[in-house]
Amino acid sequence: MTDTAGTARQLPRGRHGLPREQVIASQRDRILDAMAETMAVTGYVGTSVAAVLKVAGVSRETFYEQFRSKEDCFAAAYERAVERLVARIAEASGPADENVTRGPDLDRMERLLDAYFEGLIEDPAYARLYLVEVYAVGSDALARRAQLQDSFVALIAEVLHAHTEQQRFACQTFAAAVSAMVTARIAADDLDGLRGLSAPLLDMVRRSGDLYGSAMIADEVRA
Repeated sequence: MTDTAGTARQLPRGRHGLPREQVIASQRDRILDAMAETMAVTGYVGTSVAAVLKVAGVSRETFYEQFRSKEDCFAAAYERAVERLVARIAEASGPADENVTRGPDLDRMERLLDAYFEGLIEDPAYARLYLVEVYAVGSDALARRAQLQDSFVALIAEVLHAHTEQQRFACQTFAAAVSAMVTARIAADDLDGLRGLSAPLLDMVRRSGDLYGSAMIADEVRA
């Protein structure tokens, strides 16, 4: 079974003296991790609440105290996956370092792509949940997926200085292509293939001129 990067440890049996809030938080973490791990093996449709309970080590009563249904649990696990990935990307793609020799905007774009790919590689069960299994859940989950894709496009546009309508559309196509390539590799458990995407994508951006924005032109002027 695919491990998640943040798999929660089960609390010790018997009396442990922990606050109820901590117990509930631990149970919730284990349930969400179990949802991601189980779906990585059997898919959303093939994942039952009973299977999640077995992996999480909690009772059915505990599950339904926190989640209304399997879909509700999926939604919570999805939000967790998103929060982890977004935080990682936001931290990595901060303001450009004007001292880098390759061009600060290209350096920033490299950090963005590396953070995205490494986040998926380090948490493959959640990556599959986020990229693959979401399509089996329903319209609400897909709408949330579309919102997040728009946020990714906006970040790319900001990094690459996309100001025109044509440049923003190019950023949309870039993000869509990245999503499609990444999803295919996650679905095939091809993490090495996922690692290999960053360099050619970055090279394509470097050679793009002002297709995606004025960042690469500005970097060439600085150089």
